Parts: sequence; C-alpha cells; structure tokens
Amino acid sequence: MNRSGALNTGQPDAPPVQRLCPVCNSNQFQAYAQKKDLKLVHCGACSMVYANPVQISYASGDYYNTSGAGYYLSPAKLESDYAPVRFERELKIFRGHCRSGTVLDVGCSSGAFLYQLKQRFGDCYEVIGTDASGPALDYAESRGVKVVRGDFLEQKFAGQTFDAVTFWAVLEHVAEPKVFLEHAASLLKPGGRCFVLVPNLHSLASRILGTRYRYVYPQHLNYFTRSTLSRLASEQFSIRQACSTHFNPMVIWSDWRGGGREITDNERADLLKRTTAYKQSRLLKPIKALYRSSELLLGSLGLADNITLVLSKGEGRISAPTPAD
Repeated sequence: MNRSGALNTGQPDAPPVQRLCPVCNSNQFQAYAQKKDLKLVHCGACSMVYANPVQISYASGDYYNTSGAGYYLSPAKLESDYAPVRFERELKIFRGHCRSGTVLDVGCSSGAFLYQLKQRFGDCYEVIGTDASGPALDYAESRGVKVVRGDFLEQKFAGQTFDAVTFWAVLEHVAEPKVFLEHAASLLKPGGRCFVLVPNLHSLASRILGTRYRYVYPQHLNYFTRSTLSRLASEQFSIRQACSTHFNPMVIWSDWRGGGREITDNERADLLKRTTAYKQSRLLKPIKALYRSSELLLGSLGLADNITLVLSKGEGRISAPTPAD
C-alpha cells in the first residue's frame, strides 16, 4: 500500500483503476470533460468532479517515486520552492491558527514548507515531513528537515500525535482523499488543526481555460470546489476557515496561447521560477501592488486559483463567509 491507499501491483501495464466518487462513494456519474486520455466525470450525488478511470501509477502513487521525482527535484523547482516568497500565504494562514507545536507535513516533497517554518520561527515548532517520493525526502533531509519514510496511511509515527497536519497541494493527487483525512484526524491532538490547499475548479483560470488549463492533467485525480472539499472534510473535522488564495495571470496567458497543448515539466518549472523572480523584484513593486489587489478581489469572490481550508478536530464550526460555489 502507498500514498493513494491503493494496492501497488508493480505492473506498469495494469489496466486503469475504476473509482467511486472520492467524496460520497457513489457510483453514479456522468461524463464531464476529456483531455486526451484523461477522462473527468461528475458525481450525480454530490457534484464532485474527478478522474475516472486513472492510470495505476497515479492511483498507486508510484509515479512520484519514479518518473515524477525529476520535476520536483529540478533546479528551477527547488530554487522556487526554497525562495522566501514561495509559502508566504500558507505561512500566514498557518501562523494564524498554530503558533507553536508539533507539525506533520504530508506530501512534503523536498521539505521547503517545513524548512521555511523552521527558518522563520525556529524553536516554536517540531517538524516532520513524509512523502511518497524517496528522492524528495532525501533532499529534505539534506536541508535539515526530519522525515519519516513509508506509506502515510500505514504510518503510526511511533505513537506521536501532532498539533497540526498539513496537506499543501496533496489531496488532488490521491485516489482516496477521505482516507487521508481520516488518518490525519487520528494523528491530531484534540483541538489540533489540519490545513488543506487544493486547486479551485471554480477559479477564474478554470472558467477561462477549461481543459486548456495546465492543472487539468493526469496527476490530478480530484477537482474540488469549496462545497465538495468542505463536504469531504466535514466528516472528520470542523471548518475553522475557508478562503480562496493565489492568482497567477502568467499561467492564464501562457495556457491561452498554448491552446491546451501538453506542458512539459521543464516548462512548468521555468514558469514557476520566473514567477518567483517577479515576486522578489523590487523594480516591480507598483505592479505587485496591483497584482495583490487583484488576488484579494478574486479571493473575495471565490475565484482565486486555490481553495484553502483550516480544519479543527473536536471544536465547533467557525467558517469564514465566502461566496457559494
């Protein structure tokens, strides 16, 4: 077993995996969209959009330990991930709900979020990362981030419990996100926080680009709106905050011009590197102010690129008001 909760067959030519709805387990669905071999369906019971069927390497998580590892460890991706601006939104949200304690980052990749957390706030936190990709964990360790190897769903972390568990851009990649949240809840202390960030199916980029959007691709198995993500999370947690964050107009422009062609890993990493450089440039400060205003406006309308939920174990529901999906 591995990060998807699916059995690792070890057979690259195994038939695609058929799925039930990852939110409500219904088997009633209709075709939603198709992009080359990627087929998206719409659940008739809860409106969740998800890939069905999916290749075994994505359903099992093997992709991230083999052919996918090169992208996450490419120089451009690492430089961007470890730039001070990379996790500024996530850190702001995180610090608003967890000022100290033990932190588990699930799907930590190269360890950049935990590295930034320790660099900025030092002894306030004890951190551990885990991921399906062994090479990424090797790199995280080289930067001083403590890691635990093995399937997250089977890992007990030596009986340790946590003040916070984070899923930054993870649940869209896994075949059974509900099981991941269930296990996270079992690892949290009473009142602990779980942080979830996923792409927003109802973002401005998604509405403009449709399947031309680069984030409609085989590695993404789940396509959440705020309502479907909230329904998934509310089975285990109370929702403390819900917001829509991030906006990258360069992606919209690039994907619009590209007409939906396949984006290579090198192109993804290079655009991320350029975007990061623009954010750090002092010469672009006036433009950055306009960009930030645009992002805040889109966020207030629920149209920014991502959805972020802050979840609580064992406390009453407090949800920030945002537009309905």
